[in-house]
Amino acid sequence: MGWNIKKQSDMAQMIDFLVDTNVLIYILEKHPASVVSQISTFSLAVSVISEIELYGKKNITQHEVDAIRELLNDCEIIDFSTNIKEIAISIKQKYNVKVPDAIIVATAKSFGLPLVTADIDLKKVFDADIVLLDL
Repeated sequence: MGWNIKKQSDMAQMIDFLVDTNVLIYILEKHPASVVSQISTFSLAVSVISEIELYGKKNITQHEVDAIRELLNDCEIIDFSTNIKEIAISIKQKYNVKVPDAIIVATAKSFGLPLVTADIDLKKVFDADIVLLDL
């Protein structure tokens, strides 16, 4: 299934976007060549929250685990940190978003990355760089 997304082994190197869970699910379920070809030219990062959401699917099959592993292998996984926690708390206080969404937005903000998402509710987080996809 090779996604051919550039892997960044060092966070000091340039990452273009942080990708929200809903975009990853769309790619995994639909395999749209147009979306894969568009993002394959970018270096992507993913919050550890998205990793948990993907692997935490109830009744996940081995085929799904393999597909997730292959997709995430081409992404930089950003772990939770004190800075991300503090930003997430601020976002949660300021905007009425779910905790996982606050953490994902905070992760993008913490690294100064645009967040690519299909979640229209995240557009209300005005102090974040949100790239809204119409999937």
